[in-house]
Amino acid sequence: MKFTVRPGKESDCAEILSLIKELAVFEKAADEVDIDEEILKNDGFGENPIYDLFVAEFKDKIVGMALFYEKYSTWKGRSIYLEDLIVTEKLRGNGIGKALFNAVAEEAKKRNSGRMEWQVLDWNQSAIDFYKSAGTELDSEWINCKFRREDLQKR
Repeated sequence: MKFTVRPGKESDCAEILSLIKELAVFEKAADEVDIDEEILKNDGFGENPIYDLFVAEFKDKIVGMALFYEKYSTWKGRSIYLEDLIVTEKLRGNGIGKALFNAVAEEAKKRNSGRMEWQVLDWNQSAIDFYKSAGTELDSEWINCKFRREDLQKR
């Protein structure tokens, strides 16, 4: 299967949003997506972009993406956080995810990042196996914490 991986562009945002929604359905959280194409455009390609992404194309259609951003570790300095790695379901298993993952890792290396981090759901065994095959260190010690928008508004 011949596909290409390239940096994302503003004109990709409609297809990116579609992949995000597909991932939300897969993760049993379809109602959690609270962004739209305009937010993606502004946040990634506006005056102060806060994320980067790579996309995978197959037959002129975006079939996968890896969205990441820079964060700061008080122990390691500049780091890359991989927010989402998505490959459309029907094309999984063709090396697209690996190519996207490697593109982000290469970008982290290029930026001399202190580390690259991401999360995986504990029930997503295929993703866990994928990351293990890449030599990933899985950390069961840390607990994820968050406030949702509505929680923040109540504070």
